[in-house]
Amino acid sequence: MPKKIEAVFLDRDGTLIVNKPYLGDAGGVSLLPGTREALQRLLDVGAKLFLFTNQSGVGRGYFTMADVEQVNRRMTELLDLGADVFTAVCIAPERPGEPSRYRKPSPLFIQEILAVHAIPAEAAWMIGDSPSDWEAGIRAGVCVAAVGADSGDDVARNRRLKLGVKAYPSVFDWINSVLP
Repeated sequence: MPKKIEAVFLDRDGTLIVNKPYLGDAGGVSLLPGTREALQRLLDVGAKLFLFTNQSGVGRGYFTMADVEQVNRRMTELLDLGADVFTAVCIAPERPGEPSRYRKPSPLFIQEILAVHAIPAEAAWMIGDSPSDWEAGIRAGVCVAAVGADSGDDVARNRRLKLGVKAYPSVFDWINSVLP
């Protein structure tokens, strides 16, 4: 475990907000319990927060990037931590299997951000609820935690166990385990 947390890369759906498949309507955004408090604690210790989300609904034609941005704005409003709560946002709109630079499990966004901000990998975390989240973090060489993973399906749970990623019920529970 790192001595100091300088950066946290956060998945959106199922990690910060309730996972509603192919959410393209800002009216459907609900924060997961404790999310605001957890992010506030991270900000209080000087961590930079980065939103890293796959949104294949755009590539599938279910909704637009403008819809994704509205959902993100609504999430930010509900967090009530300021419009700049996330230092940077990466949205990968491609469908699985389409060529993409940033679609998780690609570690490229994490690697680029670490380089730009001169953050050592051992001081960064990737937090998410799916195998692609965990694999992106592992490939980038950062610390990785699963949230909500034990309530997921057996395939995801088995993948998490195979990767050696520890699971927590929520971002709130994770933050309380790593910060005093």
